[in-house]
Amino acid sequence: MSPTPLQHSPAAERNQTPILAQLLAVLPPNGAALEIASGTGQHAAHFAAALPGWTWQPTDLQDTHFASITGWAAQAGARHVRAPLRLDVLQTPWPSEGPAFGAAAFNLIYSANMLHIAPWACCTGLMQGAARHLAPGGRLVTYGPYLEDGVPTAPGNLAFDASLRAQDAAWGIRRLEDVAAVAAQAGLHLAARHALPANNLLLVWTHATRNA
Repeated sequence: MSPTPLQHSPAAERNQTPILAQLLAVLPPNGAALEIASGTGQHAAHFAAALPGWTWQPTDLQDTHFASITGWAAQAGARHVRAPLRLDVLQTPWPSEGPAFGAAAFNLIYSANMLHIAPWACCTGLMQGAARHLAPGGRLVTYGPYLEDGVPTAPGNLAFDASLRAQDAAWGIRRLEDVAAVAAQAGLHLAARHALPANNLLLVWTHATRNA
């Protein structure tokens, strides 16, 4: 039998340690997590192995990632990573196939590096879906590069933004203020902003009308 094909993202390998440090600082010992756009599955495996009290539900739009997601989890010994599911944030209900998630089903919804490589409508889909499925006190955590009013944009992020828009006119690094406005429409607000290496931000969003 041939080994499970493990897809590899150098960026995921570089950023998983600083992201995990922030997750460990804000998350309780136990909970249920939903990951949006799991990609290669490296984050799911790394985080779930370090958070043994958490179940981790990976998802992705492309089922071509599923074998890699499962393979990384097996290699890390993260037995509480569930089988990946196909999820399109623009569709309701979540996930896109199989039984729908329950309301308030997750203590953490996590999405890294999705907003800038997806149409802007996906930001609305993500925020509305998170508002539906976050448990009281739950957190939506997004990670990636952002543009911020009044904050100089790093040259590397400017070049990255230009390259994204050259690939697809619907892509591009998003303004944090625009993302926050869409979150507010869904009933979420920005509870914490953490600057991480390579000019990326980890943002923590919570329900505006519930205790975080």
